[in-house]
Amino acid sequence: MSIKDLLTEDMKQAMKDKESGKLRLSVIRMAKASIKNLEIDQKRDLTDEEVVTVLMKEVKMRQDSLEEFAKAGRTELVEQAEQEIAVLKKYLPEQLSNEELRELVKASIAETGAAAAKDMGKVMAAVIPKTKGRADGKRINAMVRELLQ
Repeated sequence: MSIKDLLTEDMKQAMKDKESGKLRLSVIRMAKASIKNLEIDQKRDLTDEEVVTVLMKEVKMRQDSLEEFAKAGRTELVEQAEQEIAVLKKYLPEQLSNEELRELVKASIAETGAAAAKDMGKVMAAVIPKTKGRADGKRINAMVRELLQ
């Protein structure tokens, strides 16, 4: 079952759950709208990998909002953003552990022959396609920076 099909099924279930599924329903609808907009722009159906990319963008937007809400002391909005992130993460692939990510980064450093921080771009370009949505860009960046120093 594709991720889009899973989103549709979960949306139907959230509608049936009425009050208890309101947050889940709104988050799924927003995610489906983002996917549909991209499909319209590209004039084709998205693959599961592309859907994961869209969902990761949605998570990133909410994480950025979460930080701003926390700075402003808006605890109710922080809680809502955290709940929305939890709903979206259900549809993303399992995240890489720090050890797995470290091994991927080490292999990419060896592949690219990177030796200093100035080679960070080469390493990032090699690592990101290998993670395919299983690691956040900030985590990858921090790991690459750590291992190149």
